[in-house]
Amino acid sequence: MDSLADAPPRLFDLGVGWKHSFAALGPAFFTDLVAAPLPSPYLVGVNPRLAADLRLPTDLLQSEDGVSALTGSLPIAGTRPLASVYSGHQFGVWAGQLGDGRALLLGEVESATGPQELQFKGTGRTPYSRMGDGRAVLRSSIREFLGSEAMHGLRIPTTRALSVTGSDAPVRREEIETAAVVVRVAPSFIRFGHFEHFASREQYGELRTLADYVIDRFYPECRATERFGGNAYAAFLEQVSERTAALLARWQAVGFCHGVMNTDNMSILGLTIDYGPFQFLDAFDPNHICNHSDESGRYAYNRQPNVAYWNLFCLGQALLPLIGDEQLTLAALESYKTIFPSELEACMRGKLGLPDAHEDDRVLVERVLQLLAKDRVDYTIFWRRLSHAVATGDPEPVRDQFLDREGFDAWWRDHSARLPAERGATALGMLRTNPKFVLRNHLGELAIRRAKVKDFGGVADLLKVVHAPFDEHPALEDLAGFPPDWASHIEISCSS
Repeated sequence: MDSLADAPPRLFDLGVGWKHSFAALGPAFFTDLVAAPLPSPYLVGVNPRLAADLRLPTDLLQSEDGVSALTGSLPIAGTRPLASVYSGHQFGVWAGQLGDGRALLLGEVESATGPQELQFKGTGRTPYSRMGDGRAVLRSSIREFLGSEAMHGLRIPTTRALSVTGSDAPVRREEIETAAVVVRVAPSFIRFGHFEHFASREQYGELRTLADYVIDRFYPECRATERFGGNAYAAFLEQVSERTAALLARWQAVGFCHGVMNTDNMSILGLTIDYGPFQFLDAFDPNHICNHSDESGRYAYNRQPNVAYWNLFCLGQALLPLIGDEQLTLAALESYKTIFPSELEACMRGKLGLPDAHEDDRVLVERVLQLLAKDRVDYTIFWRRLSHAVATGDPEPVRDQFLDREGFDAWWRDHSARLPAERGATALGMLRTNPKFVLRNHLGELAIRRAKVKDFGGVADLLKVVHAPFDEHPALEDLAGFPPDWASHIEISCSS
């Protein structure tokens, strides 16, 4: 009889087929690893909508073995866990080699929207942990779980989150916290920093392999382009620049602050990635810094568009050995400067209910943003109330938010003059553009406090509203109110 030591390890079968296209790039790109188990894992939240897209049965994920598998404590059949290596600029300074310090890519599965990679975050040390413990804490894991789904609900390109699980295992940060694991989902987790890594080491063969993989998989049109004399790598850089420009326009329009826009936190697919110290604006302050660790204000809300271009410039430098021409590389970045403002203007016209472009629209937008900043008006509530005011013709609920009533009245008259005669349809479009719910810091904080005592109702309520942020949700009306005074004192840092 075989001994127990000879018995095969117990595996959890999700009932899906796994592929490993990233692993096929070769060992220069990653390290194979096994997740470090966590004791007594428990389910904090699962995303049934995403599970359905991935063709994963929610009841299986919520089972005892499912929770262990989602925590990395029970191996999943067909997966090949690995940590990828990359480098990057952090806060504008070259940081050298970084990599997945606490993340493990499991592989990819088919979904309703094409192949999707699944990745653990928080499953222990990797060769790229840089003296870290490789763990994530409950606090930040809940924020990422809800934050990524909030962005998806707002129709902003983003990584997704399938689940968050917890354990009472202690993790030391500024204080002792408890461990958690998020299962993240995206077509790819490749970042600008992956390209910077191989370029900085003059590993040009690996750089070309990586670029060819991304182009062939995600940007195949670059192979057939006549742009840049048929240079596929320049066309690729241009496409990434344009996706990033469109992403930044949507961030700015909804009042989203990323907080840590390092090059290793920039997705090569133009997705919002790495939810660390992020925030949706409460009072409108263009200079708002959401990251308590950002002492210089590099990643302030109004600086995000320029930082994105700076990061793209770094990507361009990394791709220069493949493009082969400095001027061509600069030309490939140029469209960012036109795409971003045009996309932002289109977003703002939608928020204002303006059906077509007009030469005075930019002035109309700038005027209202100046009024919002002057009186620190709540950004989300202003736009939602404006939508209702267009429907009713009564601006008083909007006007009440301003100290400068005369300034608002003048702006309201000019805005009203630009609206089409059919206000009902216009208002309906605005209500589908201006969300009632965003994931405010204080809402996340309240859900986290409840989760720390094993009450996950706050997480469930927030997941419900962020999945449908333009709906009314009358039973959860309190989640759409003004933030309490203490909300402005919440400090979110890079520690997670």
